[in-house]
Amino acid sequence: QVQLVESGGGLVQAGGSLRLSCAASGRTFSNYVMGWFRQAPGKEREFVAAIRWSTGYTAYADSVKGRFTISRDNVKNTVHLQMNSLKPEDTAVYYCAAYRDAVRFTSSSRYYDYWGQGTQVTVSS
Repeated sequence: QVQLVESGGGLVQAGGSLRLSCAASGRTFSNYVMGWFRQAPGKEREFVAAIRWSTGYTAYADSVKGRFTISRDNVKNTVHLQMNSLKPEDTAVYYCAAYRDAVRFTSSSRYYDYWGQGTQVTVSS
């Protein structure tokens, strides 16, 4: 059974940085795509970034390009989201997610089968 556990959220001032981590267990993740999504109060869950575990191929939402970086640690089975130049509009619960597919690479949440419990990120102005 796949388990995803997020950590690293917190309160930060605008312009600051945070690094989220997602510890993955229960499978060999070489054919998985790992993603980060976020959901702000009153808004729908939205895609932030994704990475294909085997190749390191990445994709980002336009709103975070140039500020956020997704990466994976093959030894520790962990996916990171480095968030720089944070803005108040980045405030949300951030979720780690995963699905297994050797071909499809998608930002659509409906394809992600496994989800973590979420971690709160709050950016103050």
